[in-house]
Amino acid sequence: MSSTAAAADVRPWRTSFLTLRDETLASPPPSSVSPLLRNLLLSHSATELAAAAAELPPHEVTSDVILLAELALSVSDCHEADETLVQICHLMHDVCCKVRMRINSSSWTIVLNFLENIVKNILGSPMTSFSLGGTSKMKIIGEILEILRLIDKAFGRISSLSDNLQLVEFLCCVVSCLHSELLIIYRSSDIHLTDTGTGDTNCNNLWEMQTIAFSVIEDALSRIASSISASLWQSVVEIIRKVMDFVASKNLLIVDNIMSRFYTTLFHCLHLVLTNPKGSLLGQVAGLVATLQMFLTYGLSSRCPPLPSNADPKAKGARSPNQKPKVESKRTILGAYIPPHLRRRESINRHLPDTQFSSDSEPSKYGLSSSDSDLSDNDGYSINGDHHRSSKTRLAVIVCIQDLCHAEPKSLTSLCTLLLPENDVLQPRKYQATLMTCLLFDPVLKIRNASASTLAAMLDGHSLTFLQVAEHKGSSKPGSFTTLSCSLGQILMQLHTGILYMIQHETHGGLLTSLYKVLVLLISATPYARMSRELLQTIIASLCTRIRQDLAFKVENVAQLGNALSCLGAAFSVSPPSSHVLEMLEDDILRGLIQSRQESSVLLLLLQLSEQGRHLIIRLEAFQVLRAVSHNYPSIVTALWEIISANIYPLLSASTAYDSSYESCAGLLKSETCKSVDSANERCIVAAIKTLDECLRAASGFRGADDLLECRLADIQLVVYSTRRTKVSSAPSYELNGNRTSRDHSADCPSGTKQWFGVIEMHLPLALSHSSPLVRAASVTCFAGMTSSVFFSLSGEKQEFVKSSTITAALKDEAPSVRAAACRALGVIACFPQIVCSARLLNEFIHAVELNSHNSSTSVRITASWALANICNSLRREATEHLESCTGTVNDFNSISVLVESALRLAKDGDKIKSNAVRALGNLSRFINFTSFSSTSSGPRDSMAHYTSSQSCKMSSPSTSVGTSSKSSLFIDSRWLERMVQAFVSCVTTGNVKVQWNVCHALSNLFMNESLMLHDMSWAPSVFSILLLLLRDSTNYKIRIHAAVALAVPASRLDYGTSFDDVVQGLEHVLESLSTAQLSTPSSFKYKESLEKQLSLTTLHVLSFASANEDQAHKDFLVKKSPFLEEWFKSLRSTSLEYNDQPSSSNTWQTMNEDELISVAPKKAIVEKAIKSLVNVYQCNNHPDIARRFEKLVGPPCTNI
Repeated sequence: MSSTAAAADVRPWRTSFLTLRDETLASPPPSSVSPLLRNLLLSHSATELAAAAAELPPHEVTSDVILLAELALSVSDCHEADETLVQICHLMHDVCCKVRMRINSSSWTIVLNFLENIVKNILGSPMTSFSLGGTSKMKIIGEILEILRLIDKAFGRISSLSDNLQLVEFLCCVVSCLHSELLIIYRSSDIHLTDTGTGDTNCNNLWEMQTIAFSVIEDALSRIASSISASLWQSVVEIIRKVMDFVASKNLLIVDNIMSRFYTTLFHCLHLVLTNPKGSLLGQVAGLVATLQMFLTYGLSSRCPPLPSNADPKAKGARSPNQKPKVESKRTILGAYIPPHLRRRESINRHLPDTQFSSDSEPSKYGLSSSDSDLSDNDGYSINGDHHRSSKTRLAVIVCIQDLCHAEPKSLTSLCTLLLPENDVLQPRKYQATLMTCLLFDPVLKIRNASASTLAAMLDGHSLTFLQVAEHKGSSKPGSFTTLSCSLGQILMQLHTGILYMIQHETHGGLLTSLYKVLVLLISATPYARMSRELLQTIIASLCTRIRQDLAFKVENVAQLGNALSCLGAAFSVSPPSSHVLEMLEDDILRGLIQSRQESSVLLLLLQLSEQGRHLIIRLEAFQVLRAVSHNYPSIVTALWEIISANIYPLLSASTAYDSSYESCAGLLKSETCKSVDSANERCIVAAIKTLDECLRAASGFRGADDLLECRLADIQLVVYSTRRTKVSSAPSYELNGNRTSRDHSADCPSGTKQWFGVIEMHLPLALSHSSPLVRAASVTCFAGMTSSVFFSLSGEKQEFVKSSTITAALKDEAPSVRAAACRALGVIACFPQIVCSARLLNEFIHAVELNSHNSSTSVRITASWALANICNSLRREATEHLESCTGTVNDFNSISVLVESALRLAKDGDKIKSNAVRALGNLSRFINFTSFSSTSSGPRDSMAHYTSSQSCKMSSPSTSVGTSSKSSLFIDSRWLERMVQAFVSCVTTGNVKVQWNVCHALSNLFMNESLMLHDMSWAPSVFSILLLLLRDSTNYKIRIHAAVALAVPASRLDYGTSFDDVVQGLEHVLESLSTAQLSTPSSFKYKESLEKQLSLTTLHVLSFASANEDQAHKDFLVKKSPFLEEWFKSLRSTSLEYNDQPSSSNTWQTMNEDELISVAPKKAIVEKAIKSLVNVYQCNNHPDIARRFEKLVGPPCTNI
């Protein structure tokens, strides 16, 4: 009987569609199809047909619906077809609600085209063939969206890229249509909504329909990911921005179920388009941030300000604005567990909503529901009363802000004042909320975690540079003008206050980890030299307090203690070091806090955490902090040395036991646990040895040995040709942020000899024999921090241990990291003055370095080439300054041959190796005797042709040059000079910036070789041309400075040869254009003045050789440029400094630092010599007027600046 009833139910559907198929087989015209649809199908009730479809197989219903859509499309252009299309849409909607459609790609396209046709031709046109009111339009759009949602739910996972793209494009049109309707309603009805009320039914329906549209867009975007086209991506961004602007302009912060769902879905779509940007968001960021900022406290009650999420309810009492809230941590009170699918119903039963929210508890008209799965079970949903799931909206907003941090970091950085607090960070604020407001006061843990992650994203990357201009000058008056730097300074101060407060009181492990990460980034981004002097000290004290609290409650959470120590290490690593921090550390020492074991000592805490018995990870982090303390505050190392040494020795002694236990464990169990323990032990030992190394460097006064420039004797090379101290990262920091002098706690052992003696006796023998290559490499690296005074104060036995250990590691160790460290140590020891005097020892060094220069590891070859350059530098120094006392190795052909051949081979390697090889060749070319072979070879000149021809031909090609005599007695292979010059030219054309300025420096050394007959060298004109081209065209100012120095080395007019005219003209052109040149990079600012000074010195040096015997073309050039030269000399005279009472020697300049050297103007004698040379040229060239004007410049300096 039931089967008979079912057959009767489906009969109208099947009869209608069978007849329709028969009638349309012959493809009748559209005008005939429309009556068929009305008579055969639409004459039945849509409800009746939908009920019949529910009893039929889904594939049959799907086929019939697709046929219906195809026929509807065919009649869409017919007269009076609009009503037919609307009725078909109603029927399709009812069927989709009853039947799960079996859609494929082709049928999906048909349905989508049909729905697009309705929207564009009926809803989008004011001229429809029948009356369609606003309510009917909204009903049709709602049904269209419901059809799309239901079909997408069934078909979306298998849909193609083109299907999804078409869907998103269509939905953007639908949202635009809905948005237009909203504008009309709000304008006509003058609706005023607040965050405590709701609008009328039409508005709610529109918001719900937009929620459906954005929900389907979200699903489609999540499927196509980064495959969306740029134009469609831009359309989605524009429609989202249009809706967000409307919400912001109307201040529609409505808190109810409907709006909460809408906002959440909208921001989820924004998240997807921001995650995969296909174009620039530069013009959108400001508007997006302004709107997102409005929702940071969305849904939080405004009737009472929320306390921090971990606050004690007792702290709700009134506080003064300047009083910090005293809050206590407490656990969130949780009720019984409720499954997600029952939470909404249970919540409604448990909470009686206020009357103003009575409509909010109604279910969505369009079947939308909100899952609580986005919130953790311990987020206290019910307790916090989040009836409308507004926390989801806040979470989506914060995620979008984080996306903007990654998509447009520069644009977002400039808007940081909207998202970060400038004052009262610990006071809750309903309006003008910031990310810190969410982090401190939001009741939902996920939101606090997301806020911390977003803060980390904001502080990372571009902000590190942007925030360097920040400065703190105290609190400013409300409403007063604040500069950007002061505003950024206030923001940084508030961030420190809020983050440190959270770290002191937070109990949740995951959030605490995020807070530590934010603090590390905040420390890295803050210019503490421009902030409050006590700020860094406050950070250290707060972190130590937190660590002590955890230890006092026996809560030795390894991960959290490690994070806290990482922050502490970052604070101690801030450069320049803080004088306040040093005073704090020195006071600990002077008051005897370490010896008395008082808990208030920061140093005592670190030493206790590094003691034996602590977890390996905690010891590792503690050693790293102690290393940072030793690096930045070396004056306190001596006071800590005994305890640090005592803590490290047992760790090294136990390493053998760890090795044997690991072998037995691996043999029996072969588990990952043993490997993990061994790895942690290895990393801890490495950290301990690095701490030991840093302490030794601090105690020894190590200042680095990297690429120090040698002393020159010519006054014209004041700026670059003087010994100057360079800041080396491996050397301890001896400069403080402030003008105070640190107390010396190393008077009993000023050179570090005692410390080195103990380490060589106890620690290094154990570390050098360790099975781990990382431990052995760290041990050998200690030798790279040794100073000459310490080395030669050791006994012969200890010196031999240092030398033999280093050479053995370089020759016999199989690990590349150990060999690289050994080569580094060899390079440092080779700089010691007495080492080069021992031919046997130096030959061993050369052999070890040469062997490692063939190593397959790039890191080994880099350090080997660096050591090679240092050995060559030591030989150059001995050959030019101490030739009488040490002549053996300098004149040893075999040793020099090995060095030359190795350097020439390494000059063909990578840039980092090539740079050191060029430096080595430059040092060798300074003292090798080049007078023993013919200088007429043209090979190097030919090899340079490709370089000079590839450059701009604004400078003419010069010819030959002249030279001087030599004092060295070493005779060498006649091909070395040719090959060296070829290497220089090849490197300057193919190398990076450092290689190029090292080539300029090497050419300076080559030009200063007294045995080189520069006037006989056929390659000299081409070399001068290369230097002029680098001086004129290079974008790097350091290269231009070194090129100017090299051009000033030739000591006579004869050395320049026929290149003299080109050198003068090139220098004058560069000098004239330098004042109007645009700086390509901000880093060029600090080098521009140095370049101007060196260029002036070089030009004066060259002009002083000008004479009446010059070519007429050259004299004509000097006459043509006389106005510029006259003004230039006047400026030099007005800024010149008198040094007549000081000796003209290099010692004068060695005592000056780099900044003083840069500020030195040319000496009066140099300026007057150049002027007199030009006067002579002008007089002999029949230009007496010009000569008289220049003669007036030879006198007292001008007083006008």
